[in-house]
Amino acid sequence: MGTTGNMLRLARQLRGLQQGEAAAGLGVPPVELSRVETGLKEPTEALLESASKLFTLPAAFFKQTDTVYGAPVSVHPMWRKKTDVPAPEVHRIIAELNIRIMHLRRLLDATDLDPVRKLPRFDSDSYGNDPAAIADLVRRFWQVPEGPIEDLTALVEDAGIIVAHSDFGGSSISGVTFSIAGMPPLVVLNSSQPADRMRFTLAHELGHIVMHKFPTPEMEDEANQFASNLLLPTEDVKPYFVGRKVDLPLLAALKPEWRVSMASLVFAAKRAGALNEGQAQYIWKQFNIHKIKLREPPELDFTPETPRTISELVSLHMQDLNYSLYDLSAMLSMHQNEIALTYSIDLPGDDKGRPKHLRVIQ
Repeated sequence: MGTTGNMLRLARQLRGLQQGEAAAGLGVPPVELSRVETGLKEPTEALLESASKLFTLPAAFFKQTDTVYGAPVSVHPMWRKKTDVPAPEVHRIIAELNIRIMHLRRLLDATDLDPVRKLPRFDSDSYGNDPAAIADLVRRFWQVPEGPIEDLTALVEDAGIIVAHSDFGGSSISGVTFSIAGMPPLVVLNSSQPADRMRFTLAHELGHIVMHKFPTPEMEDEANQFASNLLLPTEDVKPYFVGRKVDLPLLAALKPEWRVSMASLVFAAKRAGALNEGQAQYIWKQFNIHKIKLREPPELDFTPETPRTISELVSLHMQDLNYSLYDLSAMLSMHQNEIALTYSIDLPGDDKGRPKHLRVIQ
């Protein structure tokens, strides 16, 4: 398949257009656009000029020669509610992930990503398919203190995993991991979720990275168990339930302290022996009565965690290497307004005390 055709298809999918819609907008028959996208025909300059206008992308975008990846087998089963997500939405998200990888590759060319933690790999089969035990190993490997994890995003990024937020074009997918050879793992989280769900999704995706080399029928359940035990280790959370009535007020009180959902705390209480099956079922009925299952009380929401590695990469180029927004957009082959929106050129300062783990390659 021709590289120009690949980029043309990527641009179309990024903008959420079906092939027929795009062909009409480009003023060509659908069969011609199909032949161009599959590399059977070279696009004319007039077609590329029209594509640049229709997809609001610079002409340079279509000249890129990067490999375009589909949904790898290790990622495809991770799509949330995939049966509810129309194919164009899935294609749009895959296109976005490809473009983020292309950008990361260029941004990392001038820098040295130096993680302050090692990323452990504990194959599930080698550890008795016990996600709880593996979650405990990860906490010990990273020397995480007992109790709540204050900033999971910082912990994950310190291990060399890139975290990004996106609205996924309104899709119901909560998060996805893109792992490409020679690149750090990229986890993209749906920014429309409450912060507690974003943390759980990140822990879930970390579980996949740590435990799963290949997809298995059990991998989603294992990743959920890993996330639950990473964020709420049984022995750490158990004292919070001892001698107390586990009810909605207690769950609401513990949510901001542990930075997890009330639902996650129910599962943890059951694991800790603080709830039996009947008691847990009663609480779930209360969730339904108060509509907590659909949306936990907004007044209990807390501020989402902020990924910093990508911001540091952009900051390094603009501050240390003196790139202008024009230079950055030229390097990444996208218009300045889209680069500014995607990467927030008004970057936050280093106000959280997290050490930077990037340096310019001399």
